[in-house]
Order: sequence, then C-alpha cells, then structure tokens
Amino acid sequence: MSFAHEKPSSSAANWRGPDPARIDAAIDRALAEQRLVGAVVLVAHDGRLVHRRAAGLADREAGRPMREDALFRLASVSKPIVSTAAMVLAAQGRLALDDAVTRWLPDFRPRLPDGSEPVIALRQLLTHTAGLGYRFFEASDDGPYAQAGVSDGMDRSGIDLAENLRRIARVPLLHAPGTGWFYSLAIDVLGGVIEAASGQPLADAVRRLVTAPLALRDTGFGVAPDEARLAVPYVNVPGAAPRRMDGPIVATPFDGAIGIRFDPARAFDPDAFPSGGAGMVGSAHDFLRLLETLREGGAPLLPRASVDEMGRNHTGAWGPADAPGYGFGLGFSVLHDPVAAASPESVGTWRWGGAYGHSWFVDRARGLSVVAFTNTLYEGMSGGFVNDLRDAIHG
Repeated sequence: MSFAHEKPSSSAANWRGPDPARIDAAIDRALAEQRLVGAVVLVAHDGRLVHRRAAGLADREAGRPMREDALFRLASVSKPIVSTAAMVLAAQGRLALDDAVTRWLPDFRPRLPDGSEPVIALRQLLTHTAGLGYRFFEASDDGPYAQAGVSDGMDRSGIDLAENLRRIARVPLLHAPGTGWFYSLAIDVLGGVIEAASGQPLADAVRRLVTAPLALRDTGFGVAPDEARLAVPYVNVPGAAPRRMDGPIVATPFDGAIGIRFDPARAFDPDAFPSGGAGMVGSAHDFLRLLETLREGGAPLLPRASVDEMGRNHTGAWGPADAPGYGFGLGFSVLHDPVAAASPESVGTWRWGGAYGHSWFVDRARGLSVVAFTNTLYEGMSGGFVNDLRDAIHG
C-alpha cells in the first residue's frame, strides 16, 4: 500500500529507515510480558507503508485475533481530527484562530478566581493555554469540575454537549488565558465552536470537513452495537494480566488524580454527546491517512501554510509536565528539545496519544508517520511500549 504524493527521501543521510525486525521485537516483547493484549502498528516512510502488523488479540476471552481493520475507541486521538476540522474552517475563512470563543459561543464565559472575565481565543483552545482543565486531574470528587458535574467525554453522562459546556463555564479558570499550559477540555469547547461556525452538529461537520474528503469510512462518533471489528478494551493491573473492561470503571494514569471515568458502552450510545476531545471511534489505517495527508502538506483539506501552523510550537517551554522537551502546536505536541526529551526524534516531531491505549507520531524531517493503536490502557499510551516502539523505529 502506498499513499498519494510520494516524495523522495527526506530522511537523514545516515539513517536507512525503519527496521521491521526491531519493530516486531518491541511488539512481541510487550505482548509476551502481558503489557498489551493486542495492537495494530503501521509505519509509513516517505509515503510508503513500510511496516504493518496486527498482533495479539482483539478479544482475549473469545480468542479473537487482532485485525488490521479493527476499530478502537480513540479517546484523545479524537483531538487532532477535530482540530483539523477547525483548521479547515479557518482556511475557508469561516472562522479565525484569534476569534474570541464568545463570538461563537456567547454564553461560554468562565471567570478567573478573582471573578474577572478574560477573553479566550480559539488559538488558546487548540494549544491548551485557555486556562481550562480536566475533571480526571482533580484529586477527589470535591474538585470544582467534579462538583459541577463536568464530563471528560469518556463516560455516559446523560447530558448533551451544550449542557457540558455550560458546566465547564461555571468552573473558575486555572490561570489567565495565554499565561500557562494545562491539558484540558478545550477541544470539547472547540467542538461547540465548530458546530456554531458550520451550522451543523459536530459529527456531521467533522464528516464533511475531514473524514469524507479523505474517505475515512471507519472514523466517526460511535459505532453500531453489533460492530464485530471493535476491539475489547483492557486495563493494566500491576503484577497481573490486563483486566477486561466489561463496564464502567475509573482508572488513573498517575498518582494523585481521581482518574478517568471510562464507560466502553459509550461507543454504542447514539445519545452520547459528541466529545471533540475524546468521543470518536476509528481505525489505524484511517488515522494514518490523516497523518500522511498533513505530513505531505494538507491537500485536499488544507494549504501547506495551515499545516505548518499546526505543526509549529506555539507554547515555547510550556507543555506536558511529564514530557520535557515538548511544547504544543494546534492539536498535538511538538518536540523542540530532543535532548531534554531523551528522544531520537527530529526537532519538530508531532506526537500525542489516547487514554484507551494509543500513541502516534509524525517526524517530518525523516518522512515518518507512525500509528500504534492498542486495546490496553495505559501501556499503549504512556507505558514503556511507547518509547520501545519509537526507539525501534528510529534504530
């Protein structure tokens, strides 16, 4: 399989490309050590799919093997898709990145702790510098997001998007917009902006702006209850095999936080609100096509200048506390200091993941796009497998 607009090699002269044996060894080790139940890993280099593998099990209890066309609950892999939709609207002149959120959502007016009402720009939503947060970062159910009944987009809250935005707006901002970085519900708010600017429900807007033009037929907000390709999710358990997620659970990726409220059945619920930050379902091949479209310059979705703007570090040294050397672009993190990150990746590499067990990166300098969708959290998002795979690909 190859992608359109193939280019000559842009890799460093002393790098010969990914070694499939190293990649397979990293996957096999994670499966053998029961850190992962199943995975789909795709590696594109200079426009060619040079490695593809479905490994392990999509449903361990049923003995169902993982398939390349498996579907996954995307969690935060939804964010670059929805961010791309906003960038398409901007490229069409239908919104501007420096618009105030209130131009599109007049009632979205969260205040600072002192009671003042700052202006939040769309660009600050895309870069997570708006001062918003996530419920799952709070230490307990006494936190302000929990007390306001805010949904992080992975539970079955029984509310609609407009109500969730009303609840988010009632919580004081963590900091003045543009004065710090904090991972947040900003892309859920951006979803409301996209609805207002496009005049369509978010699911329809994302389909028209992104997934339909790229023929991403497996990507959307939810699936049918009888969809046999949907991978069963599992959660890592210290000292034991991953546990099957048969119903709602709370799982935290780090100490000191109350954790994420997961309900796998949300993917089947047609009434679940479209969470722009966490609510989509899709396949690895679909997502790789989006990444390759952006890596190659954005056509037919975006002009190259828009993609370059997405991939620029907008936040300087601000970025995830657990990822030194990374700032943030418009929809994903951007590597600015490989030494601080202890990474073999090139400066400017894009990267992010998803809480259901996914990671991905684009190293434009080396012509690489990599998608690793697993059904095991949090190993597939932030465990040793992520760096093992990265290092195996870079050799």
